[in-house]
Amino acid sequence: MKKVFLAVALIVINTLCFAQVQIRNPVLNENFPDPTIIRVGNKYFAYATNGSISGKSYNIPIASSTDLQNWVIVGDALPEKPVWATKDFWAPHVLFDKKLNKYVLFYSGEKGINTGKCIGVAFSDKPEGPFKDKGSPLICGEGFINIDPFAFVDPESGKKLLYWGSAHQPLKVQELNDDWCSFKEGTQPQPLISIDHEKYDHLVEGSWVDYHKGKYYLFYSGDNCCGERAHYAVMVARAENATGPFKRLGEEKGKENSVILEKNDNWLAPGHNSIVRDEHGKAYIAYHAIPINKETGKAKSSGRVMLISPIKYKNGWPVVNQ
Repeated sequence: MKKVFLAVALIVINTLCFAQVQIRNPVLNENFPDPTIIRVGNKYFAYATNGSISGKSYNIPIASSTDLQNWVIVGDALPEKPVWATKDFWAPHVLFDKKLNKYVLFYSGEKGINTGKCIGVAFSDKPEGPFKDKGSPLICGEGFINIDPFAFVDPESGKKLLYWGSAHQPLKVQELNDDWCSFKEGTQPQPLISIDHEKYDHLVEGSWVDYHKGKYYLFYSGDNCCGERAHYAVMVARAENATGPFKRLGEEKGKENSVILEKNDNWLAPGHNSIVRDEHGKAYIAYHAIPINKETGKAKSSGRVMLISPIKYKNGWPVVNQ
């Protein structure tokens, strides 16, 4: 009988330990758009697009948490602006490079009015920064084509890849050198996801790749992130290789679109996501959204707050539990 009780107790404990955290949204009721979350030991760090929080301006605000539910603003990842940019520090992405023993920050920036967006790279010894820019942009171009960088080490090939794109152009990927500071000689940007195929893809941006059971899942957002006419959602495509070709969920399933996360009764224009796993391997999707005034059915404000939802893979595709 004791053995039976012990077995049952172990099952209960195991179930509790590996159950996903019950999240109440918003997890951060501040303007915190385009959130990227990484886990470092028993802590989580979130990075967002520039803005003002509680009256203080940040180039790239950082929040931290130990449980994904309760977040505290802990500083600015980029307190010192790079020499090549003065504004619009958008959509940061951070990863840790074991070989360099550095945290690497990718972000978008701009020098001045109508100069076009660039992608920068900065380094830090700590996840909370400060990050120091390498001194020159990785790539520049017209308008906001070069925004929303996502850096990735391909677990199959070991290649260091950068995904990026917006401005009514296809999402792209290109191989980087081992120091993350330049594109590998002889490589060219490869188009991945084009526009005007489905409901939300008049514009596509916010690339994020998740490697799951031997397949690559490209999460991306479209169409209009912000303002009174915000119309935004998260979509997904899948490939056998990190550089594609990617097949959209809608194309695979014979659906009208590839959306896995869109407007509901509480939140308008959810999008620009990241994926983070806890110490037990359970996955969560972090994203921003605009709160809806239930009396009017319209946005309460223009601010985009941070939300987190559990995400699971079912029948080979991710499903979000809002």
